Amino acid sequence: MEPLLPKGARAGQLPVWPRRQLIDGVRFQVRTGIPSRDVPVECGPWDRVYDLFRRWQRDGTWLCPTRKARSRRT
Repeated sequence: MEPLLPKGARAGQLPVWPRRQLIDGVRFQVRTGIPSRDVPVECGPWDRVYDLFRRWQRDGTWLCPTRKARSRRT
C-alpha cells in the first residue's frame, strides 16, 4: 500500500507521528464509525488523524488504494 500513498511534504524531517500510526487511526475510525475525537491515543492525536483523513479525502488519495484493493479481490 505504501507505493500508492503520497510522500511527505518536508523532505529530510522526520514526522512527529508515524504515518502508519495515523493511517491505523483513520482505518479504526472508519471501521467502527466513532467520532474523530474518540480515536484511541495509540493512533496519534485525534486532530492529526482527522487532518490526514480530510486532506487525503479532498485530493483523492483514498480512492486509489481502495480501488486497487477492490480490484485485487475479484
